[in-house]
Amino acid sequence: MTNNIIKLHTINEAIDDIKSGKVIIVVDDENRENEGDFICAAELVSNEIINFMAKHGRGLICVPLTGKRSKELHLSPMVSNNTDPMDTAFTVSVDLRGNGVTSGISTSDRAKTIKALVDNSTKSSDLARPGHIFPLIAKDGGVLRRTGHTEAAIDFARLAGFSPVGVICEIMKEDGSMARLPDLIKVAKNLDLKVVSIEDLVAYRMKHDSLISKKDYFNFNTRFGKYKLHAFQQTNNDQVHIALTKGDWEENEPVLVRINSSLTNNDLLNSLTSESNKQIDNVFEKINSNNKGVIVFINQTANPDNVLFRLNELKSIQSTGKVKSPPLLMDKKDFGIGAQILHDLKVHKIQLLTNSTQIKRVGMIGYGLEIVEYVKY
Repeated sequence: MTNNIIKLHTINEAIDDIKSGKVIIVVDDENRENEGDFICAAELVSNEIINFMAKHGRGLICVPLTGKRSKELHLSPMVSNNTDPMDTAFTVSVDLRGNGVTSGISTSDRAKTIKALVDNSTKSSDLARPGHIFPLIAKDGGVLRRTGHTEAAIDFARLAGFSPVGVICEIMKEDGSMARLPDLIKVAKNLDLKVVSIEDLVAYRMKHDSLISKKDYFNFNTRFGKYKLHAFQQTNNDQVHIALTKGDWEENEPVLVRINSSLTNNDLLNSLTSESNKQIDNVFEKINSNNKGVIVFINQTANPDNVLFRLNELKSIQSTGKVKSPPLLMDKKDFGIGAQILHDLKVHKIQLLTNSTQIKRVGMIGYGLEIVEYVKY
């Protein structure tokens, strides 16, 4: 143990405990100021586990599940406009109807409701709304998409061989304040629990899984000069993302990086070749003045086939040396995908181009990345 870092358990140890029906503690990373959640597999939940979480965790007991499962049960979002800064995807709360469920709040009632959310035979009509269990929709791809406890719960359940549904509960101290890592270590020792971090789970999954594959690479004439264009396809939804690089760098050299959400493939490629876009212009000016850098464009809306078609057209145009956009086809940043693209591009130390005041990026070390500087543009 050091003044700032506390050694945690391994992901394999945590998976073994989940398999055995035990509860684990999951924190963001090894920073002493981070908070933690109890997590277990919903498939093995019991009255005793719910009572344990309520007694020792004191936070809200929630059930992370997949978007597919939420659609099967017609679990609509809790609000139409989610303004939560962490983008936590609550659905309407539920209770199981009948089956001995009374008020819905007892440990027995809550355990029955959670088991119903896992059971494939459960129908939407079997659930009363509102209720005392709070489902959360996890991002498809788990912590490789979003480094949250919601996604960690799904990943641990799946890695342990269970249905991708978990149970989580924030851990508070007896005085009602949030437990920090030193407090969580004491809780773990007293209750004989494993403590692991989301950043270690990201690193574990990066070794065994990947959500991206490189589709193409070519020199690209932009209105900002010559760049190299790298196209990546996301394996879980076929979406196509683009990275532009300028210059070369050593393995551990800090590199200027901007991760951008592109509107549509038309808007993006037009702004790179013919149309002014103040925000993009400022980023390219920064990178050009530094003679090296990376801009990652996360495509959230454009049809993948359209993007690949336009990239092929764009690639053929490059031989002419012209700065020209290909013909148009009508047609919250995903930092995890961007991180994997940077890893593929052998970027490890980042000078992040951002004007945002929100600087916390959970799980960066797990991706093999370190933000060494925040640069305004």
